[in-house]
Amino acid sequence: MDEVEVVVAHSERATLRVGDVFLKVDADQARIDVEVEAMSRAPVPTPEVLWRKPPVLAIAALPGTALGRLGGASTGSSAAWTAAGAAIRTLHDAPLPSWSGRAGRSVATLAAELDDECASLVTRGLLPAGLVTRNRQVAQAALRPWTPAFTHGDLQVAHVFVDGDEVTGVIDWSEAGRGDALYDLATFTLGHEEHLDDVLAGYGTGVDIDLDVIRGWWSLRSLLAVRWLIEHGFDPFAPGCEVDVLRSRM
Repeated sequence: MDEVEVVVAHSERATLRVGDVFLKVDADQARIDVEVEAMSRAPVPTPEVLWRKPPVLAIAALPGTALGRLGGASTGSSAAWTAAGAAIRTLHDAPLPSWSGRAGRSVATLAAELDDECASLVTRGLLPAGLVTRNRQVAQAALRPWTPAFTHGDLQVAHVFVDGDEVTGVIDWSEAGRGDALYDLATFTLGHEEHLDDVLAGYGTGVDIDLDVIRGWWSLRSLLAVRWLIEHGFDPFAPGCEVDVLRSRM
């Protein structure tokens, strides 16, 4: 019998692996609805949905391996990162879904959330005031008007699988929807700034890529993540993770 591997687990959701099947348990059925619908629409490889019985969604494992992970070295070549950039562009150019995703929050909503979170980080002593203030300044560049695209919304590098230099699939679509394309690009390269040029080479031309906006999203996403990660048993202070991303902007 295959062993049960806990891929990720916290109070909101859990993902288990049994052999070549992933079982996603989520009490919020709206997130699962979005995930299934987004995978059916996305013009990039996605896992096969095997069955669904709320609150569980069963999907097949993808071939290949994750391109990398936050806090770890990339397992993929420069060509693989370029191929991932091309796949992301294909997604962003696809017909828009009818709903907004994680990358589609309004500027006003994000600014208010960011200000509250920055104040909390300093008040609770989680991060030095100077580090928070500097990154709040950098994050401001991300708070601007944007043209909606079909976004993944949680495009961590660990969610993109490759076999050699070919993208074999993208997982975890529960945050997908209309949103800011540069949010996806920033999320994908978070902690892997050295591969940004490879990703943009694959992403191609015809879109205005403002590097200050991508850096702004690196800071913004990290500032919003630190407290949540700590409260859910993760370590944003681990080498190469969110706090190191924030320190790199100093």
